[in-house]
This record gives sequence, C-alpha cells and structure tokens, in this order.
Amino acid sequence: MAIVQDVDKDLVAAMKAKDEFKLSVLRMMKTALKLKQVESGRPLEDHEAIAVLRTLVKQRRESSEQFRKGGRLDLAEKEEGEIKVVESYLPAAASDAEIDAAISAAIQETGAATARDLGRVMKAAMAKLAGKNADGKRVNELVRLRLKA
Repeated sequence: MAIVQDVDKDLVAAMKAKDEFKLSVLRMMKTALKLKQVESGRPLEDHEAIAVLRTLVKQRRESSEQFRKGGRLDLAEKEEGEIKVVESYLPAAASDAEIDAAISAAIQETGAATARDLGRVMKAAMAKLAGKNADGKRVNELVRLRLKA
C-alpha cells in the first residue's frame, strides 16, 4: 500500500511544482494502479503494485526500442525519461550475482540439463527473485546461456 500512497503524495507535489512531465507520468502510474485495484476489488499490496509498475517499465522499454528503430529519437527519449520516473518507485534491481545465484539454485533444484528445461528453471529462478526487481528478459538470457553450456 505504501507505493500507491507514495504515488498519490508525489502526484500532489508535482501539481504544486507545476512539473508537467512528472505529473503526466504519475497520472499514468496512478491510473494503472487504480485499474488493477478495481480488477482485484480490494486495495493493492506492495508486491501487486510492483508488478504493475514493472509492466509499465517493460511497455516503455519496448516503445522506446520501436521508436529508435523508427528514427523517432525524441519519442524514445521521452519514454526513457518515463522509465526513470517509474523505476524510482521500484525496489533496487537485483544484481547479476543475485540473479546468477538464483539460477544456479534453480538448476540444481530442478535437475535441469538441457534447453528443454528452460520453463521449469525460469519458474524456480523467478520465484527465488520474488521481491527483488529482476528483469525477466535478463534472467531468461542468463538461463539460456547456462543451459547451453
């Protein structure tokens, strides 16, 4: 619940400061959080709010990548600025060492040996990284490298 309250508090502060960019990003975040709250029918817990914010970051990254491919650097930079604002509400990103340790434990736990075991290893590794801000795409890349070796 603290993340939702932080967004509300910062939204008011951005209005008072007349910071249009941050205000628009915070409104977008509040809308996404409120939508999820309405869907669940109860106030969001922090882990649910974190999942919503991660989705927003992922969407912005994909948009930025597409804008860069299309030669729209101005829009790509806007998306990247939005990512920075949203990420400021997320917990610190998991380090490569933490991700590597979770993958090692998941491989050992599942007895994975080939790339066919990717799904089981990903599920176990992401469960071990729950609560940390771990990018699933990055984890997937590292798991694929480990299972090929």
